[in-house]
Amino acid sequence: MNAVPEGLTRPSRRVVQFGTSRFLQAHADLFLHEAREAGQDVGPITVVQTSGASARAGRVAAFGAPGGYPVIIRGIEAGAPVERRVTVTSIDRGLSAATDWDAVTALFVAEADIVLSNTGDTGYVIAEADRGPGLIEARPPASFPGKLAQLLHRRWQAGGRSLTVLPCELVNRNGRVLQGLVLDLAAAAGLPEAFRAWLRDGVVWTDTLVDRIVSEPLEPVGAVAEPYALWAIERRPGLVLPCEHPCIVLADDLEPFERLKLHILNLGHTVLAEIWQREGRPADETVREILADPAIRARLDALYRDEVVPGFAARGMEADAAAYVAATLDRFLNPYLNHRLADIAQNHAQKVERRVDAFLAWVAEAARDPRDVPAAPTLRALAAAYRQGAA
Repeated sequence: MNAVPEGLTRPSRRVVQFGTSRFLQAHADLFLHEAREAGQDVGPITVVQTSGASARAGRVAAFGAPGGYPVIIRGIEAGAPVERRVTVTSIDRGLSAATDWDAVTALFVAEADIVLSNTGDTGYVIAEADRGPGLIEARPPASFPGKLAQLLHRRWQAGGRSLTVLPCELVNRNGRVLQGLVLDLAAAAGLPEAFRAWLRDGVVWTDTLVDRIVSEPLEPVGAVAEPYALWAIERRPGLVLPCEHPCIVLADDLEPFERLKLHILNLGHTVLAEIWQREGRPADETVREILADPAIRARLDALYRDEVVPGFAARGMEADAAAYVAATLDRFLNPYLNHRLADIAQNHAQKVERRVDAFLAWVAEAARDPRDVPAAPTLRALAAAYRQGAA
């Protein structure tokens, strides 16, 4: 395992995780399990369901099963097929924000050292009910940022022990964005400036980037994932790492990691989901299956070659982008993953905005002359369609 770099605090014990996603089950939760198996004093994790969806009640209960839950790693590693099954035991229990808010509050105030979150594509949307003084007494607040703001206020009232927040949502500068949302809610609620100063200085809000294809859920808890995994974490003063693990990378600047993943792997997924929707393809079609169609594979290859890589070239990242495209296509064609396009197509309009529209804007910003901006007709048409509200 990697040593903790000089100047960083060694991992602490208690992790509170917001979100029950299969992604975190096969990513951060698995990493902490493997670290614990290697003898590190990290965890345990308590998982909090933020949505209150009754369909996931069984999953919340299953997180507390003493035998853990399975993660199956399938794919190609170093040119050879691999398949291994891990029983993850890093989670001690699941709680529902809707029904267990007092328990969530007590745990967060007294024990949390690290906060993880993965609340989905709409997780940072603020509910109007959370804007104003009523936020502090809500049981619980409606939105994830609202819940976090109330919990942090309770912790501050109890003495304000510092903690590290590691959001894992696919939002650019996710730590800074989440901090800004919580600060705005605190101001709207009329909370003291001393509390807002503590939010700025006593809480370590860290940008992160996560990368792993987690293609299938196992019921009631568990997942199937590819061998490749990355958790890039921004280096910050006072940062408490969740654990030491070969897949955790500390970096001074996450933007290169973010841009490659968001505008190559995620963009490719969104383009394939658009084709799948527009052409009325089979409901259960997977990424691998749609790319078995030679015409669609040729369209994706041309998109990467003629529109995506030239965009990265305008930013001085041509070689990195070309290498990442090659690795991405290998991951898309993993014969062991059944990554359903129906899953990828969820929240499609928001994904087009973040993955396609934002890429075009990022490339345009680098051009001194508008005539130097790559044409990218396919991407521009897709972005324009969703800006106009087309389905």
